[in-house]
Amino acid sequence: MVKLKSSKSIGFLVLLAGLVLLNMAAQYVYTRIDFTKEKRFTLTPKSKTILKEARKPITITVFLEGDLPSAFKRLKNATKDLLTDYKAYAGTDITIEFVDPISGLSAAEQDTVMNHLYQVGIEPTTLNIKNDNGFAQKTIFPMAMVEGNGNQLALKLLQNLDASGNYEENINNSIQNLEYVFTSAIQKVLSGQHPRIGFTEGNGELSDLLLNDAIKSLSDSYDVGRVNLNQIDKAGLDKLKLLIIAKPEKEFTEVEKYKINYFVMNGGRVVWSIDQVSASLDSLRGAGEQLAFNKKLNLDDMLFIYGARVNYDLIADANCAEIPLSMGGQQGQIQMAPWVFYPILMPDTANSLVKNIDGVRSEFVSTVDTIGVKGISKKVILQSSAYNKVHPTPKMLSLQMVAEQPDPREYASVQRTVGVLLEGKFQSVFLNRPIPTGITEQYGVTAESKPTKMIVIGDGDVFKNQISARDGSVFPLGFDRYTERNYGNKALLLNIADFLSNDDNLISLRNKEVKIRLLDKVRLRTEKLQWQLINVVFPLLLLISFAIFQHYYRKHKYAR
Repeated sequence: MVKLKSSKSIGFLVLLAGLVLLNMAAQYVYTRIDFTKEKRFTLTPKSKTILKEARKPITITVFLEGDLPSAFKRLKNATKDLLTDYKAYAGTDITIEFVDPISGLSAAEQDTVMNHLYQVGIEPTTLNIKNDNGFAQKTIFPMAMVEGNGNQLALKLLQNLDASGNYEENINNSIQNLEYVFTSAIQKVLSGQHPRIGFTEGNGELSDLLLNDAIKSLSDSYDVGRVNLNQIDKAGLDKLKLLIIAKPEKEFTEVEKYKINYFVMNGGRVVWSIDQVSASLDSLRGAGEQLAFNKKLNLDDMLFIYGARVNYDLIADANCAEIPLSMGGQQGQIQMAPWVFYPILMPDTANSLVKNIDGVRSEFVSTVDTIGVKGISKKVILQSSAYNKVHPTPKMLSLQMVAEQPDPREYASVQRTVGVLLEGKFQSVFLNRPIPTGITEQYGVTAESKPTKMIVIGDGDVFKNQISARDGSVFPLGFDRYTERNYGNKALLLNIADFLSNDDNLISLRNKEVKIRLLDKVRLRTEKLQWQLINVVFPLLLLISFAIFQHYYRKHKYAR
């Protein structure tokens, strides 16, 4: 008996010692198994590489703290989980802190702190929280600051809220974007580099107001400005990484084309977002009808040599956005009606550049063809739906077309290409051609470019934000103010910028999909009492039943 007890004691001590050693080892070796289908808790190889090679102190301050609504607690917890993983790979090189910057401060002190935070890019978000007395406003800071290598960068953890205030969907999108937000920021503060992006101007391109959100969104990670091709010199072009040509209206001169060609030959990247046809909904509303006519941009020869052609036509697509129209005269009721000339473009899901991007809102779109140019690879990134009809132009357009239901037989077609990615070594447009009059610098254009890439889109409005008719404020890029729906235009722009600025691997972070299993709100409302009873009453009944059973069992057992 003594030996048996001794053996049990030794076994217990061995088990206890093993648990202690295992716990000590866990302090130095971090691991966890990710059982989620979409691997939401697994960092991408890009993030792991950046964190392991950091070699410099990084400080991350998250301002999402305090008494938060439940939806924002999810965002905070997801941020904390992600940064815990970051620290596991970066070790002591990374310091993480969660703070509520205005907690416990007087109104005057809060104003002082908020002004200081605003100067460094930390902006508050005001929420309307429903309570017993109606609604109350609450100020939170869904932002973070990343500091390292003498640089700092403010980060938005929360994507733009739509007008419906749908926090759940927005928080879901924000959680999906967290790894991209933090990894790209760490990379930028450590490198100290912000690639330059230029939106062209001088040829009737979209104004600063219509590009406001595009420029603002890109400015979080890039140096962004306007570029006048007539004024910029060779040195200025050499500093640019990406040139975006957004909806020009006027013809390009040979001098401007020569500078674009020089930029491409030296490895510069270009986004061509152009309308080949002049058409406007405002003109249609004013006159009731409009002739959609072909523009003369003088870019066809350039695009042809590079490997693409934007055709002179318009796509009418059954999968389209809606526009507000007055039904029944000037005093009639405003109703939303589908407008087939505003297609919702579908990203090619097989291409990582546009994977997981929602439909892209467009206006008066033309088809894009690729040309067989040696050494240039072509990939489709945007398409129409399979239910479309292509109209050659010029063509008379009328608002009466809204009343015409698309004939399924006429619209049964194939998907039309609207956006393409071209990669390779491009031929010079000015090979064996004289230097245009007006070029005074020695550009030294070669016959073939360095390896580079460009994107051609047959619509000039994909990067245009809408403006509020009430106060002139700017809506987020991709937000439709009439239907209050968000489209994938902003995600498309940001993906393109990352891809064309040589951050291809960051695309995998932005495309990471995290599925949040939200409660069915309809069932939650209709079956609320049922589930409350199940969760509250059923456990009590179960406990009482067990007590009664035990009572009679013991009574029966010991009655003998």
